[in-house]
Amino acid sequence: MIEKPYDSVDQAQNAFEDKEQENLLAMLSEHLQLLPTSPVVLETLEKRLESRIKSSIAKHAGLVTVRAREGIWQKLTNGIRFKSLWQSALGNSVLIEFSPGAALPFHRHTSVEEGIVLSGGLQFDDLELSQFDYHISPVGSRHGRISSKQGALAYLRGSSIGQPFSMFKEVLGGFLPKNHKESESILSHEGDWYEVSDGVFQKDLWAEGNIISRYIRINANTQIAGHEHPLDEECMMLSGDIFLGDILLQAGDYHVAPAGTEHLEITSDTGALLFVRGAT
Repeated sequence: MIEKPYDSVDQAQNAFEDKEQENLLAMLSEHLQLLPTSPVVLETLEKRLESRIKSSIAKHAGLVTVRAREGIWQKLTNGIRFKSLWQSALGNSVLIEFSPGAALPFHRHTSVEEGIVLSGGLQFDDLELSQFDYHISPVGSRHGRISSKQGALAYLRGSSIGQPFSMFKEVLGGFLPKNHKESESILSHEGDWYEVSDGVFQKDLWAEGNIISRYIRINANTQIAGHEHPLDEECMMLSGDIFLGDILLQAGDYHVAPAGTEHLEITSDTGALLFVRGAT
């Protein structure tokens, strides 16, 4: 075989060193042999691993995680499907997916509904929402026709989707005239970020009483102390990844820490952006 000529002396030298290292490793591997592991060592390692797993399960008891690839998609209407994430008395948390050109009818909200566009875009009235734009609809507010020209995936919290009777009431309410209760949007480039601890930044979105919804941005190689939850805390991962103790959350994953549970130390190797709703 004729080798390709090198473009420079340095390139030829690097190729020679790589070949020498490859030959050296091949010579060493001929004289290496695997030593049998002691049964006592294996048994000890197995018991330690089993103990570590049991401890981790106990410490994370009560926490709920729905991976992006998990869950069952259901048809809502033509071109639109949804996946249930969490159910509560204050409305359901769901993912909703629009095919290009699909639309939802007029409706009036019976509970506070928050929405985030995860990908694609949504249009209603004269409003255009794109990735990571946030929208909130207070109780009694009326939505016009919600559509998506290009297709979209969105996260909704406080939705009637998945509750047929509540959905029916909202659609009927959509035929009533508008009132003074208007929905609001915060586009991804709007709002102020402020640092709450080293490497952790927060953007407030909506608050009522002792509950607040916000975006949290975590820098790479950041650690956050563990904490308890006096109220349910919901989290939607938008980008990056974090560890909640031993639980890895990645973009598209949904997580709930019910009231009375706790999170262990939170870390992020790569950095992350997430939506969090919980106690102030």
